Amino acid sequence: MVAQVLFGSFAAFLVFNVPIGIALGLACILAFLVSGAPLTMLAQGMITSVDSFPLMAVPFFILAGDLMGKGGISKRLLAVADVLVGRFPGGLAMVTVATCMFFGAISGSGPATVAAIGMMIIPEMVKAGYDKKFAAAVVAASGTIGVMIPPSIPMVIYGVSTNASIGDLFISGILPGILVGLFLMAWCYIYAKKTGLKGSEQGFTLSRLLRACNDAKWALLVPVIILGGIYGGVFTPTEAAVIAVVYGFIAGVFIYRELKITEVPSLVASSALTTATVLIIVGTATTFGRLLALEQIPTMLANAITNFSQNPIIVLLLINLLLLIVGTFMDTLAAIIILAPILLPVALKFGVDPIHFGAIMVVNLAIGFITPPLGVNLFVANGISGVSLEKLSRAIMPFFAVLVLALMLITYIPEISMGLINMMK
Repeated sequence: MVAQVLFGSFAAFLVFNVPIGIALGLACILAFLVSGAPLTMLAQGMITSVDSFPLMAVPFFILAGDLMGKGGISKRLLAVADVLVGRFPGGLAMVTVATCMFFGAISGSGPATVAAIGMMIIPEMVKAGYDKKFAAAVVAASGTIGVMIPPSIPMVIYGVSTNASIGDLFISGILPGILVGLFLMAWCYIYAKKTGLKGSEQGFTLSRLLRACNDAKWALLVPVIILGGIYGGVFTPTEAAVIAVVYGFIAGVFIYRELKITEVPSLVASSALTTATVLIIVGTATTFGRLLALEQIPTMLANAITNFSQNPIIVLLLINLLLLIVGTFMDTLAAIIILAPILLPVALKFGVDPIHFGAIMVVNLAIGFITPPLGVNLFVANGISGVSLEKLSRAIMPFFAVLVLALMLITYIPEISMGLINMMK
């Protein structure tokens, strides 16, 4: 009865467009009332779930992304990407993907990547003759890379939920993020060849690349400092997030001088609002997950998957299908908090490394950023471009297929996510 109330009310709240964090909390309250448990359990669960040192990385990475996006870093990354791939057919679309890969290594957020890059690139793509629906779809799909390449907020949440090494999780996302980016570029190239879109008239020269890299050197150093510091034992992932904030502030205000001191308070307020939203989701999702555990739903689901098949290929396929469905209506962070403790034991039973499984979960749920009805990247791209959600949802379908293909390779070829980690051991 409690489980029925929990899931039924949660689904009903989602239908009525109640924000995901509030929907989870209200569903928990109704379940507590039915079970007779004290409502104070919700408050206790929310407080204990966010009382975590590793979780402190989330607000700092959010603020660092905002500071760097406003401080002129994104347009310099755009210039580097243009030199590298802008000359190919569909070059501007490929530049968009490459820039999102670079910016993903700074922001750790999909929607932030779409907002920072989309504001600049979508109007330019339309001027260059690209269909506006395609331009918005490219940005929305490329924004998914923002949570794959480190630093990644969902990776932090997965690490906190499963006690996995956040440093190893960051490393595990590098090659999957690059693979997804290359797949998206390949589709942009195919699309451009079919539609006759040309690349930039400026060819590649080493001097042009060196000039662009020199101008963007402070931006390109960010992932080197973060990952190098973590793996060099200089600081923890949480401390790395704080360093990223300080670095972003100095680069934006004193080096590039595009971020004004007077703008910092509004950026801090915006980041605080985003952080509050994230932490409400973390708190209510954790309580939701504990209720599921009390009702033994995780055990039942794990048994159902393992009873269906003992073939690891089939089991991983079922897990991916479940996550793809969940990603269409549940926030990525909430899905990780609720499902990671449920599905990880199943994956471990079939010999899947917890770090590899974390990469699978994050890449899979990142696809949820572009799938209606929740698709956050779609909403951001819609707001920037003015393309209706209905048209944008149709335009995104080829990119969805490309992302699923990349997900299958990441799932069944562990070396993609584990290769760098194994090399460093």
